[in-house]
Amino acid sequence: MTTLNQFSSVLLFAVVAVLFTLIPIFIAYILAPRTKGVKTLATYECGIEPYGSAWIRYSITYYIYALIFIAFDVDILYLFPVALSYTRGGAMHEFYALLAFVLILALAVIYAWGKGVFIWKRKLSR
Repeated sequence: MTTLNQFSSVLLFAVVAVLFTLIPIFIAYILAPRTKGVKTLATYECGIEPYGSAWIRYSITYYIYALIFIAFDVDILYLFPVALSYTRGGAMHEFYALLAFVLILALAVIYAWGKGVFIWKRKLSR
């Protein structure tokens, strides 16, 4: 069996995925109206006229939470294939490797907790 025959279903899936992406964009391009008015390029937010500047300073806390979320989200993605391999009966060394991985994640959480990353300091304005 050739490599192309083995991966023909993957290739078909990729082609269909690209078509499902491009066809709606093409249809929208064909059917969409092409009028330009005064407010065509204006910001629209829930029907309310925008006021003030959109360039405000956010607290670094938002970025720290986002980085921690992304790090742990990626780590959880690594845990899914391992969990699926245990349905076939994994070896004990695989379990110990998984345990070490989860303990390293727990140490990262403990370190962040000790640094006070998870404490949300509210600024109350009156």
